[in-house]
Amino acid sequence: MTTALVIGAGPAGLMAADILSAAGLSVTLADAMPSPGRKFLMAGKSGLNLTKDEAALAFNTRFAPCPPALAMSLSGFGPDAVMNWSRGLGQDVFSGSSGRVFPLSMKASPLLRALLGRLADQGVDLRRRWRWTGFDGPQCRFDTPDGPQDMTADITVLALGGASWRRLGSDGVWAAAFPSAALSPFQPANMGLAVNWSAHMTPFFGQPVKGVALHADGQMERGEFVVSSRGVEGGGIYAVSRAVQDGAPLRLDLFPDLDIATLRARLTRPRGAASLSNHLRKSLGLEGVRAALLSEWGRPLPDDLAPLLKSLPVRHAGPRPMDEAISTAGGLRFDALTDGLMLRDRPGTFCAGEMLDWQAPTGGYLITACLATGRHAALSALDWQAGKGQLA
Repeated sequence: MTTALVIGAGPAGLMAADILSAAGLSVTLADAMPSPGRKFLMAGKSGLNLTKDEAALAFNTRFAPCPPALAMSLSGFGPDAVMNWSRGLGQDVFSGSSGRVFPLSMKASPLLRALLGRLADQGVDLRRRWRWTGFDGPQCRFDTPDGPQDMTADITVLALGGASWRRLGSDGVWAAAFPSAALSPFQPANMGLAVNWSAHMTPFFGQPVKGVALHADGQMERGEFVVSSRGVEGGGIYAVSRAVQDGAPLRLDLFPDLDIATLRARLTRPRGAASLSNHLRKSLGLEGVRAALLSEWGRPLPDDLAPLLKSLPVRHAGPRPMDEAISTAGGLRFDALTDGLMLRDRPGTFCAGEMLDWQAPTGGYLITACLATGRHAALSALDWQAGKGQLA
């Protein structure tokens, strides 16, 4: 029987193990952590956003640049396929008003349990606390609870993750096993921004900022974010983080539904003896954390406030540390791989998931791409093995 070794039990590795075992291969799934899918479970802590219910063309533009191997992966397993995959595991889904797709349960654990159950039924051998340490000729080496172990297989799929959330198993240490020419440096992606706040912001730590729009390098995103003692973080910030990381200034529109003329008209209403803060509250409804941000980032306030309210500069100190990022950019370069995600210098070894050098925003794109590349790597491995005439 043809053997397969899948290393990494996140979404990409689990998908690869499912495809390979369903095809009748003897599959060993090795993971460094005590339990599989830890980052997947964390992603579902506040609602598992599996994918985005939108047309393929619009969906794929969120991965720009999108190398051919990634485009092939997404075309074979896009949003509709992800939704059907979840339903096939007994977890029906729904689309929110933004098009984001969630399981009805909103949690990751029922879906993960169902998938692990299917893998067990298909004979997948899950090895826990098996940490891959690199190649030794044809063998893969592991540190295990029973000491160093070597393993060989007809097919190997690496799904080793990125370089964020070390405590959940993604630390990027695997990169040391590859030549530097095959790698792009890791960088934080979908990350918060550090801010050196003044003392007056302390009462607002932990509060969400809603009803705003963020602008960076021609990109506009409506979304909320949270003010924390460390800076700003959350979906709205993550959506523009790529442009900010590339050096674009970030600006905040406190009133995205009002134009400058309307704001000016409201601000010129008689103020009487009211303070400026009371005038802003009564004329515009500007109060709380949004008013605090205007004071923090807008002083000295100009006489004509309307343009500033539409384009408040976000004064930050750069990205938060990579280990706090939702995901990472960088990793194994696509030119080190065939379009079937096989390593050019190691036939029979395929790669998938966040260890590859692609980047996408939150909102369902990350999980979809991990599942899609895991599937594409497994199907390519089956084709490659069949071409050798060795498929059992």
